[in-house]
Amino acid sequence: MANNDDLSSIAGLPEELGIDQDLSKSQQQLSVHVDTRRYGKAVTVVSGFDLSKEDLRDVASRLKSKLACGGTVEDDSVELQGDHTGRIGDILREMGYDVQT
Repeated sequence: MANNDDLSSIAGLPEELGIDQDLSKSQQQLSVHVDTRRYGKAVTVVSGFDLSKEDLRDVASRLKSKLACGGTVEDDSVELQGDHTGRIGDILREMGYDVQT
């Protein structure tokens, strides 16, 4: 039996649909900006995630794979090597997040 706190029980839809996860993703406001690091290297920083460390590492892994770059998880943000501002907004929207650039 489902908890009364989740959206699936209120909507009467099966939990397998993942409505709660999709809703929580769309309510997160992510911001994307580019920092310059040592030797003038660009780093794209995506911040504003409200995820566990494990889930954030999974998101970072998917982003690194789609953008063919390296990166890391720092605090509650994902740092990707290079300037990916042209593509990252679309990728994050495909993943279900709301993005501000």
